[in-house]
Amino acid sequence: MALEQYEVKDYAGKLAKGFLRNPLTSVLGAFLILMGYLSLSIMPREEDPQIAISGGAVIVAMPGATPREIENIIINPLERKFREVKGIEHIYGQAFNNYGIVSVMYYIGEDREDSNLKMYDKVMQNMDILPKGAMQPLIKPFDIDIDIPIMTVAFYAKDKSVDDVRLHEIVRHLQQKINAVQNVAKTTLKGNRKAQYNIEVDLNKLSAYHLSLGQIMKAVESVAVDVPDVKGRTKSKKLVIFGVKNAIESVDDVNNIIVAQYMGSPIYLRDVAKVREGVDIQNFKTASILFKKDRDAKMSDEKSQVTLTIAKLAGTNAVFVADDVMELLKEYDAELAKEGVGYVVTRNYGERANEAVNELMNHLVITIVIIALMLVFALGWKESLIVTFTVPAILAVTLFIAYLSGQTINRITLFAFLLSLGLLVDAAIIVIENIHRHLHAHDVDSKDMDELLVEATDEIGAPTNVATLAIILTMVPMAFVGGMMGSFMKPIPLNVPVALIASLFVAYIFTPYLSLKLLKKPTHKHHHHKGGK
Repeated sequence: MALEQYEVKDYAGKLAKGFLRNPLTSVLGAFLILMGYLSLSIMPREEDPQIAISGGAVIVAMPGATPREIENIIINPLERKFREVKGIEHIYGQAFNNYGIVSVMYYIGEDREDSNLKMYDKVMQNMDILPKGAMQPLIKPFDIDIDIPIMTVAFYAKDKSVDDVRLHEIVRHLQQKINAVQNVAKTTLKGNRKAQYNIEVDLNKLSAYHLSLGQIMKAVESVAVDVPDVKGRTKSKKLVIFGVKNAIESVDDVNNIIVAQYMGSPIYLRDVAKVREGVDIQNFKTASILFKKDRDAKMSDEKSQVTLTIAKLAGTNAVFVADDVMELLKEYDAELAKEGVGYVVTRNYGERANEAVNELMNHLVITIVIIALMLVFALGWKESLIVTFTVPAILAVTLFIAYLSGQTINRITLFAFLLSLGLLVDAAIIVIENIHRHLHAHDVDSKDMDELLVEATDEIGAPTNVATLAIILTMVPMAFVGGMMGSFMKPIPLNVPVALIASLFVAYIFTPYLSLKLLKKPTHKHHHHKGGK
């Protein structure tokens, strides 16, 4: 019986017929698997999905103004003007002595660049409403992408010969090197202590000389700042700079600062205060690291530490950035050991993201094996092999499309794949089961193998399409959920429908093709009846 005798009715049959004998079908299958593997390798890996959070703060200083004045003439007018901007969800105003802050928060999902531009334009357009005496507004947009670190490294002194100041200098130098690593966006130091001269003023002596703390501060500031004064260029086109060397280089220099005159005699800082060389004692933010000396933690060793935080650029691969930073740290291992400084990586976001992806891949392999074993007993090992191929092919298509659309692999993307995993093989199982049924039908000998495969695929096309569409429609409403939850769960309505649609195409194209290569019509014994008398 010729192939044309069966009239194809559904797209499933058309796809099966078009790719059944096409030499490019095998090339297409290899291409999909390769693209999926490459997408899995180069897609940015993160622990959490990127959520667009827009907002910022406007800081306006007005020296001498009280909080009540700041509220009435700065905070309230700015709040009213920000209400004119579309997309703003919350506005918060704070009034302090000498300055005020207006914080703006946009709705989740608003474009950050547009939001920042709207905020800047609104402030600039209304500069005329600021009162006389108010300083230029300072606009600080939020940038959540680089404010959350992907790595934290705790540096500590191995012995007492390295003090807090030296530890800060060493880590500060290393921070500059790490900041030059590709795709590193922001680095900060936590718990560091800087060198400074500490002045302990005796209040009784201060009263005796009729002095104020303000006079002490002005006297120190007058000699502590080294700012050259640029005068101009000479005839020989050289730049002439008039400046003085920093007047403070030792404790004695600080002690010899003249703070005032009393009865014709100078009053030195040493007369009213004690000066010591130390660290910034006004910085109360310190950090420690605890080392267990035994397994039961009965004895431990606590050491002062400086934590270096590292953030990456938005949309880049956390795994690659973390690996590059770790490689740089290893290059400085010998130098740090020589300086008597050790370090511990206390957070590695890239390593955790990589482990999550690899764990999913392991679970996918286990799931594919389980599906294959079940189908071996239900249909046969060849049919099982055909269905087993469809799972990586469908995931490869989904990963490739996710990569082209700019998505990242994160725990919500992985959850979407896990959610759709049980649905991916439905179409392939339905097709292979119908092919299996046709191969064991009583009239199988009267049909050509090509016709049988196309007919078996075409028969289940319409109901399989409707069933898959129904499942897709259950995922669509999730795409319209707003707020933080909607943005966080967005990979599910983006990837599950893509995976289900890909499962249809893979089932209609590759299942008949592989069946033609692997399956054969069973041989039936024909019984010939002898004619009677």
